[in-house]
Amino acid sequence: RAVLLYANCRRPDEDLSFREVLQRIRDILSSGKYTQIPQLSSSRPFNVATPFELVPKGKEGGTRRAVLIGINYVGMKGELSGCHNDVHNIKDYIMDVWGFREENMTILLDDGQHKLPTRANILGAYNQLVEDSQPGDVCFCHFSGHGGMLPDDNGDEDDGFDETLIPLDFKQTGQIRDDDLYKILVVPMKRGVTLTCLYDCCHSGTVLDLPYNFRPGETEEFEEEANFQFGPLISIAAGLAATCINTNDPANSCCTVS
Repeated sequence: RAVLLYANCRRPDEDLSFREVLQRIRDILSSGKYTQIPQLSSSRPFNVATPFELVPKGKEGGTRRAVLIGINYVGMKGELSGCHNDVHNIKDYIMDVWGFREENMTILLDDGQHKLPTRANILGAYNQLVEDSQPGDVCFCHFSGHGGMLPDDNGDEDDGFDETLIPLDFKQTGQIRDDDLYKILVVPMKRGVTLTCLYDCCHSGTVLDLPYNFRPGETEEFEEEANFQFGPLISIAAGLAATCINTNDPANSCCTVS
């Protein structure tokens, strides 16, 4: 993603739309013989032909906050090699192009130099992001590592599986379910905060359990997830004494690119 949006450490000369970003990611994957289809999920439908922006017009004055997570699983089975570099590249991109500041970032890496990306630290970083953010702020979350699937434990998944993020200490503490991310990161976010998440891992297309999905080459615009249960999600929001994402209010939005 950083290669596409920040090649040679500079912003592209052309303003790419959300559709173009997703399609070019798919083209890059296809050229490498990968079959994954990138997906954009959102709390509300919007025109995917609009320019890709982390800081929407009208939100320039708010604080820009970020949580960046990269896990190489050093010394473990399934060790990865590029996730730390992903975080460094994304950090440079959001600072140079979108004006984020390092003092408003939380970075978790298993590199011996940063706070470790354990389950507790990941969820703690997301909790702190929600607590600190105020209306008008812009938030960005990035995760590079392994993703997975677990049997659905509450009956809200048509395919019978929850999508997951795999923290460094998953053997001891378990995987982070999409239900957990929705309850901790999405539902309690204050109205008027813009949240964009980039999850670079397997099975991450619906890892925030958002109702609208766009897949380049598969759909022309956003499509509402079949049989999406808005009722239980609204109940979760009420239980957390928080405002649920209003899918008709563009001032309060959340989306993921995976």
